[in-house]
Amino acid sequence: MTKIAFLLNGTPVNVDDVAPTQTVLDYLRDFEKLCGTKEGCNEGDCGACTVMVTDPTGQVRALNACLLFMPQIDGCAVRSVEGIAHPDGTPHPVQSAMISRHGSQCGFCTPGFVVSMAVAHAQGAQDHDQILAGNLCRCTGYAPIIRAAVAAQSAPVPPHMHADHGLLAQLHTEKAVEAAEDQRYYHPTSLDDFANWYFENPKATLIAGATDVGLWVTKGLRDLPKIAFLGKLKALQSLEIADDHISVGAGVTIAQLKDAIGDIYPSFGQLLSRYGSHQVRQAATLGGNIANGSPIGDAPPVLIALGARLHLRQGKRRRVLNLEDYFLEYGRQDRLVGEFVEKITWPRAAQNLRCYKVSKRRDQDISALCGAFNLEVNAQGLVTAGRIAFGGMSGTPKRARFVETALVGHPWTAQTIEKAAQAFTQDFTPLSDLRASSAYRETTAHNLLVRYFNDLAGKSIDISEVTL
Repeated sequence: MTKIAFLLNGTPVNVDDVAPTQTVLDYLRDFEKLCGTKEGCNEGDCGACTVMVTDPTGQVRALNACLLFMPQIDGCAVRSVEGIAHPDGTPHPVQSAMISRHGSQCGFCTPGFVVSMAVAHAQGAQDHDQILAGNLCRCTGYAPIIRAAVAAQSAPVPPHMHADHGLLAQLHTEKAVEAAEDQRYYHPTSLDDFANWYFENPKATLIAGATDVGLWVTKGLRDLPKIAFLGKLKALQSLEIADDHISVGAGVTIAQLKDAIGDIYPSFGQLLSRYGSHQVRQAATLGGNIANGSPIGDAPPVLIALGARLHLRQGKRRRVLNLEDYFLEYGRQDRLVGEFVEKITWPRAAQNLRCYKVSKRRDQDISALCGAFNLEVNAQGLVTAGRIAFGGMSGTPKRARFVETALVGHPWTAQTIEKAAQAFTQDFTPLSDLRASSAYRETTAHNLLVRYFNDLAGKSIDISEVTL
């Protein structure tokens, strides 16, 4: 097996005896005996296993160790909760604040909170409600923990927290791992090399953030005979914001996408802030959210409403198709053998884009349904063009073409809305499942169109701002 080199709490480590699907959580606890990192849910929901990861560019992220495979930290610096305090034992400011503000009771969740808070402290981030939404506490509740985060935010970042990036320069090498016959994984740095390798190994599992595939291993106990880790493919991490279009590489994370487009599409940015937890958004990629073909992925309905196009590559061959045509039926996509998603592009202009996610919990929950609306209304009040797409209403993310037809060419009025909403039954036949019934989904889709009408009229439609 290939050697993995990384920094662990400031100390260089070389490992060559772990399986490619060995999680960082299990490695820390079983091999390094660093048991402060806790196993709670083992699926990225609770944050008890949060670790700090610094990549060779100096980017610092809070990630779930339970969904992080060992090859993904090759060339990176990892700090568990044991490495947050100064080497001489002086507590980090967030640790001192947690003590003084009584932010810990049973203590099981505390290590994860401390690491998440230390990452935010290093970044200068102060949106603590968002940052800590991926760390669950059943004892003290969030109030004293948030008070601790606020109390620590003005303290200087301890010098030892800056040391990792400098040490990585000595550790990191930009060298692709050769795909020998007896090796179980491939970690390419060249997109051309990877494209050729995947064309020859089309049954391999592709892993970018592992927020989905990780569950195949931790919950499904699946064996992955051949794997390609895509984290070092810089070509998949391109992000271009042009005057007339936006282009996003398949390896761009949800967090990076949110930061890039949040001001351009505020509604899309708000939706992405509810995509999993802070830790998941730091790892999950846009390409993964699309390529897995989920009917309830959050990004595809919005991208379909934006008129996005998918750029696919198979070896040296590239092709482009409308994103809506990629999803054929449940569990089946228009992706050829050995073909992968390279990037996603869409027209920038979308003044009236709105997207609404409906779920049982506001944060960290899968959508019962997600609606995206992008209509154009002229000065005379007529709907001149429109794209409406939903997730959770069928076996694939899908456009509401009958509803669109009932709107385009008609006056933008409440009467038109009510009439057009009746066409949802022609577009969708939703299923009932644990998240919602078919009737609920039909009614809610209708209501979301009404919500969109009121939204464009400037009326308050944010349920978190409703007052009596």
